[in-house]
Amino acid sequence: MRASGRNRQNMKPGKKTDLDSPAITIRRRSLVERKRFLKKIYGEWYQLLQSALPENSAINMELGSGSGVIDRFIPGTITSDIMTLPFVDVVLDGISLPVASACLDSLLLVNVFHHIPDVREFLHESVRVLKPGGRVIMIEPWVNSWSRWIYTNFHHEQLGISYINWEFQTSGPLSGSNQALPWIVFKRDISDFEAEFPQLAIKTISPLMPVTYLLSGGFSTRLSFPGFMYRFWRWVEQKILNSRKSGMFALIVLERN
Repeated sequence: MRASGRNRQNMKPGKKTDLDSPAITIRRRSLVERKRFLKKIYGEWYQLLQSALPENSAINMELGSGSGVIDRFIPGTITSDIMTLPFVDVVLDGISLPVASACLDSLLLVNVFHHIPDVREFLHESVRVLKPGGRVIMIEPWVNSWSRWIYTNFHHEQLGISYINWEFQTSGPLSGSNQALPWIVFKRDISDFEAEFPQLAIKTISPLMPVTYLLSGGFSTRLSFPGFMYRFWRWVEQKILNSRKSGMFALIVLERN
């Protein structure tokens, strides 16, 4: 769909070309290795993906592998990206997967779903390629009053909460996005999702990490809390802060009937 005037103003054209360069993704991989606090976040995310795999899962594919290191946590995972990168197995588009029907146990995504300009096509393709009992397992941005304020004021990606449809105009694989998309599809428009995709049951939506990612500095700054403080801040989030109401991200698990 077309972005509203307000959403177009929120986009930062000057950053698009760099973001969509494979060199940026390669650089991010080394950045994750250097920033131990950020590395621990990704480690926990991949452990969450692993814990959500269907029983006896054997054939798993990660979409948008980018700078990830999923093989350390789920060995044998087929890695992929829409860009040619030196550390992925195959280059492909998630809305047209070059695999046979009903052949995969899981599709794994970390901050990828909200970059797909036509998630309806992706979900239909997921139904095709997953075995019965197979799962789509994602870590994605989530919307609440806290995360909305953060994403609107401190993140370069647009937050199209008011978008009527699920589609958006994309400028590139990383620069094009709508951070509100997972919330729109699986929360705001849940009745539409259930009507159109009865083969995909929502097993889990678990918001998480209200502040930890902010303390890591992400990829936009070299500043970061030291790695040894990670456990303390995760304890604060779990024991003091209400992640279900203020989590900036969510673990989302869909299961193929």
